[in-house]
Amino acid sequence: MEHVADLKDRRARGRALRQVVPRRAHDAIGNVRRDPVPLLETSSAGRVERLVPLRYGRMIQSPFAFFRGSAIVQAHDLAGTPTSGMTIQICGDCHLANFGGFATPERALLFDLNDFDETSPGPWEWDLKRLTASMVVAARHLRHDKTAADNMVFELVNSYRDRMALYAEMGVLETWYDRITFDRLLAEAASPDVQKQIRRAMERAAARTHETLLPKLSARAGHRWRILDAPPALFHVTGRQTLFSEDDDWLKAGIAADVIARCFGDYASTLAADRQELLSHFTVQDIAFKVVGVGSVGTRCLIQLLVDSHDKPLFLQFKEATKSVVARYFKSPAVTHEGRRVVEGQRLMQAASDLFLGWTKGPFGRHFYARQLRDMKFSADIELMDTALLTGYGRVCGRALARAHAKAGGLAPEISGYLGASDRMAEAMIGYANSYADQVDRDYEAFVAACRAGRIEARTDADMAADFQV
Repeated sequence: MEHVADLKDRRARGRALRQVVPRRAHDAIGNVRRDPVPLLETSSAGRVERLVPLRYGRMIQSPFAFFRGSAIVQAHDLAGTPTSGMTIQICGDCHLANFGGFATPERALLFDLNDFDETSPGPWEWDLKRLTASMVVAARHLRHDKTAADNMVFELVNSYRDRMALYAEMGVLETWYDRITFDRLLAEAASPDVQKQIRRAMERAAARTHETLLPKLSARAGHRWRILDAPPALFHVTGRQTLFSEDDDWLKAGIAADVIARCFGDYASTLAADRQELLSHFTVQDIAFKVVGVGSVGTRCLIQLLVDSHDKPLFLQFKEATKSVVARYFKSPAVTHEGRRVVEGQRLMQAASDLFLGWTKGPFGRHFYARQLRDMKFSADIELMDTALLTGYGRVCGRALARAHAKAGGLAPEISGYLGASDRMAEAMIGYANSYADQVDRDYEAFVAACRAGRIEARTDADMAADFQV
């Protein structure tokens, strides 16, 4: 355990960094003299070509949807903003919709960050800035007024500040053991309405299991289970309803069963020995392509259905991992496997991670990470939140981000020293979040104009599904 003097020195080092980069300097929005469309096209490179219009179709629904799908744009812009100089493992795509609930291996329900596709070493401020900007973009989308939106950012940032101050006083093991359980949130909730929302979330999570998913996504075909095609969201890569083009390497060269088995074996070898033993009790039934999210649409994402000797299912998701948007704009150590980057970043930042979290190389060398599909996972429905609920949700997100940063970075005293006890950082973030939300509005307008002009193509799920209707 550190001596009190050591902690004081560490806080003082963080406080001294304010002389180099004052907290008020964080209201700058960075490198925004650019066209967002080429950046989006850069991040679309290498995706399944026929799914890129679906990505844009999901992004065009609202400025908030656009924001969710354009992490590369904000990472580009953040590269031109000042930082305190403290580099830690960050989420890289830290917005309101990338927090949620999931079950630990012990079946406790936690609230935490739940998307780490862009995780990488980077400035801790980048996560806080993306989160606060998402709050204002969401608040505007939901027609909350500016005063309410500013207060949401204020509460979020001060929740992060206050929680970081607590972690600065904790031992390392205490920090690593700390978890935000739903039981804890329920006990802390003062409002009956908030308690009702938390209970409802717990009920929804409990219903999201592999067994409830089985009849929705699959059906028996003889002695095996087969995943049902429902394009564009779900289809077999080599099936009649595939969205892969003929010149895609996965179709052109074909993927033999032994190649898939080898990839699966490589994945299993990244799990702990007891989890390898657990996985050995399941038999593979089928594998299909599943479109997920907004920003991930078009990256290769497969779901694999397995069953045990009792015919009980396990759905695994294998998701392609490409270069982090953070690493594109912030100098980071070289990465040899992008899937491993995601897994190790997730393990560092989350309070507890998926039982089957691992990585592998797919056919033709693409990098993947794997986890369970859906198992008691859910995201909050931000669209239904009134001012009070969204404000409270922001406070919990700020708290969860502080826990993730404190655990992953080990710099809680330094970050807390930099933040201090005043509202200076919150005030700077209010300025940043509003200015950046204005920029998101401009970028969204440019994006919509590009779609309307035919510069890029956007198609909805319903429009693409109609292509397969007889």
